[in-house]
Amino acid sequence: MRIAILGATSAIAKDLVLSFAAHDQHALTLFARRPEAVRDWLASIGLAGRYESADFDAFGIDQRFDAIINFVGVGNPAQAILMGAAIFDVTLKYDTLALDYVRCHPACRYLFLSSGAAYGSRFEQAVDRNTIASVAINNVQPQDWYAIAKLHAECRHRSLPQLPIVDIRVFNYVSRTQDMSARFLISDVLRAIRDQSVLQTSPDYIVRDYLHPLDFHRLVCAILAAPAANAAVDCYSLAAIDKPALLAAMQKKFGLQYQIIEGNVSVNATGNKPHYYSKNDRAADFGYRPRLTSQDAIEIEMQAILDTVANDMDQR
Repeated sequence: MRIAILGATSAIAKDLVLSFAAHDQHALTLFARRPEAVRDWLASIGLAGRYESADFDAFGIDQRFDAIINFVGVGNPAQAILMGAAIFDVTLKYDTLALDYVRCHPACRYLFLSSGAAYGSRFEQAVDRNTIASVAINNVQPQDWYAIAKLHAECRHRSLPQLPIVDIRVFNYVSRTQDMSARFLISDVLRAIRDQSVLQTSPDYIVRDYLHPLDFHRLVCAILAAPAANAAVDCYSLAAIDKPALLAAMQKKFGLQYQIIEGNVSVNATGNKPHYYSKNDRAADFGYRPRLTSQDAIEIEMQAILDTVANDMDQR
């Protein structure tokens, strides 16, 4: 299969490329605003020459792709805040690029990386197939732009039912390659373990469902192998995990030191979400079957991070 990856410098895109390299024989073309960074990365992981990399200007309707996967966006909440309403324009620009291609080549699958934030900012409980997205239309706040951009794109996709477009809503994701400086709970936890520092966290009760890169790869492959459809799916693991269980598990296995303190010690770029995960199993209709729980995913990736740190120290 010939696949175009848009936004190839994103961490989740790189993880998928690594999974494709290990498990599949797809011909990938990696598009990015900084193609030289993609080439340097491919060389660093021993994949120089295996995949093509190019600037977005090289992407055109005269090329032949069986699928397009659009990762363009931001994964860091601090960056989302800084971008503000500009994220709306960026999302629209690259979504339009992909849609123009699919309109000319309607057999080409289009997978768009959306977000659980598309449901809105109210997550007093997990979302499901019957959840209605909500937007405070008369009181839009800066942290709402990210969600609105994703929701707008999804609505645009549903207005084209004749085209094979699947929106993949990512809620929580954990990877050894993710930006460790990002202000997510999981990156704060991983960073504290790596640096042997004390994690300061609020007493807020939250539940999260962390997707592992291999399960994300399984989901993408399931969608590409299934009959063409115009739909949206939510990402999910075998089991979610709440904050107390997460902290206890990380303390037991990795010696995490943490302190519960009052006050805002995290960044909520898209609003406070007590139960930011989904029970919408629409992805199962495409044949997706996750193999790892949230705790499995975190422990696997944390161990990989620690192994890398140990190897780096041994080489000094």
